[in-house]
Amino acid sequence: MKKGIKKIYVVLMVLTLFFMVTPPVFASVVTETIGATETATNSDEAVADTESTTGDKAIAAAIAVGLAAAAGAIGMGMAVAKSVEAISRQPEAEGKIRTTLMLGLVFVETAIIYALVIAILVIFVL
Repeated sequence: MKKGIKKIYVVLMVLTLFFMVTPPVFASVVTETIGATETATNSDEAVADTESTTGDKAIAAAIAVGLAAAAGAIGMGMAVAKSVEAISRQPEAEGKIRTTLMLGLVFVETAIIYALVIAILVIFVL
């Protein structure tokens, strides 16, 4: 029972962090849309809007990559700790445990790389 509640808690925390990261991205899209419909009377205002939007995108991307890297590092640390514990309990299963560990670490690292790719897309495409 406690394991299920812990999983639900972790999922809710991840969703909360996700929703904390996404508003700056959507706000920058709205700012660009509003800026496109209004004509700027002064070129300095247009440059300031562009710089502000770029800064918002950079902050959102940095937060996204930082959270993904932190969560991935915590997950990797927990996986390595559990695998060392399992190997110490059953040394004869070391090969299978190590193989499974490496596969799991690759999946975690792939998720972090996907977060980096999304952050790069946020900066340059949106």
